[in-house]
Amino acid sequence: MKLPLSEKLLSPLVYLSNNALSFLGVLLATTGGVSWFFVLPAELSGAALHPYLGILAFLILPGLFFAGLALIPAGIYLRLRNERRRGIYPQEFPPLDWANREFRRLVVFIGVVTLANVIIGGNFTYSAVNYMDSVNFCGQSCHTVMKPEFTAYQDSPHFRVKCVECHIGAGASWFVKSKISGVRQVFAVIFNTYSRPIPTPVHDLRPARETCEECHWPQKFGGYRLRILPKFAEDEPNTATKTVLLMKIGGGSEIFGIHGVHLGPGVVIEYLSDHSRQTIPWVRYTDGAARSAEFTAKDWNPREKGKLERRTMDCLDCHSRPSHAFEMPETALDKALAASQIPASLPFVRREGARILKAAYASSAEAARGIPAALDEFYRKERPAVYGSRREDLQKAGRALVAIFNRNVFPEMKITWGTYPNNIGHTDFPGCFRCHDDQHASKEGKTVPQDCSACHQLVAMDEAKPEILGKLGIE
Repeated sequence: MKLPLSEKLLSPLVYLSNNALSFLGVLLATTGGVSWFFVLPAELSGAALHPYLGILAFLILPGLFFAGLALIPAGIYLRLRNERRRGIYPQEFPPLDWANREFRRLVVFIGVVTLANVIIGGNFTYSAVNYMDSVNFCGQSCHTVMKPEFTAYQDSPHFRVKCVECHIGAGASWFVKSKISGVRQVFAVIFNTYSRPIPTPVHDLRPARETCEECHWPQKFGGYRLRILPKFAEDEPNTATKTVLLMKIGGGSEIFGIHGVHLGPGVVIEYLSDHSRQTIPWVRYTDGAARSAEFTAKDWNPREKGKLERRTMDCLDCHSRPSHAFEMPETALDKALAASQIPASLPFVRREGARILKAAYASSAEAARGIPAALDEFYRKERPAVYGSRREDLQKAGRALVAIFNRNVFPEMKITWGTYPNNIGHTDFPGCFRCHDDQHASKEGKTVPQDCSACHQLVAMDEAKPEILGKLGIE
């Protein structure tokens, strides 16, 4: 029987594709294809599973698909070569209908495999996408790389906010960008080519107005807020004092306070900075009435303008580490002493704690051994009576110091004290003073002010018992 041209071309392929290798290729390609059919449109939230399932699902599936596509023609070629060598390759092929055994086997096999993948693969890949949006996947899949950020995140105000809500946000375009970036990062981990430490800031991060401002917005009136900052001296009794600040948050419809002046209605602040955003030589301020003024640092060279990053100010320029903040040793010690995690009655514990924390340790394991040992060594030599009578307090202090170190220092990633600047405030890093240094001047001679009272009112400064706290019933 004479076959149509299309069947003449397809019949040999159907015949030759009935082999184990091609069937395996069909299985792999169908599994990968159907799985990705469910993956691509998925943007759901779900429960977290095992940290490695995300990598397995989304690194292996594309490989399975393309490997399957390669195996199908490989199986056809090997069968063709084998049958021609043995002289059994047929000259004519039966028509492509249900009576054709090879055609029937191929159709049934593809149908069964596809149906199984739709049922099993669909559910699996849907769960895998959900898992890739989970905190466990972001923080624990690459243990060494992400350990610092994950540790800081667990001790942050955003602990119950999923990573993807800030780092990706809503919309398909940023979802796809994040997955492409994620593949690159996975290969960097596999081949050990990632930077140590991970460089910041993240220059391709989604704008804060599309993520942060889904929950927070600078136009909301913040008014005034009281901040109480504990501090302990490095003397023998670890003298405790408090500084009380009345923060002028502002906001709302008024150009008032920190938020109002920087992000109020109609206000736009543009600036040029180096890659780290720590040096800002040029600023343009446009107020609510659309009046602009440019301020430049004394050493500003306009010819270097093309080498600098131009940016419009948003939340992250001050709140540079809203969920991944690392503390300096003095700040962390003051908090631990105020919370009685370290007994403040141990003589010189504030001074010695800072000294021990700042010492160099090759690894976290070495620090876990060395920090308590160094603390014991000091009291054994300098305060033997304390060493002999207060072993429990010394052990408690040693554990707290190790916890502070493990929260802020990660030798394996070359992260130490001050590696990552936090631009909120100006105590540990320049922060506000990157612009508010009274040195950035306009052509008219006006400067970006360094007036402390513009942002906060100093109510009490290093006082043992601030009177204001007693009046407010706080102390």
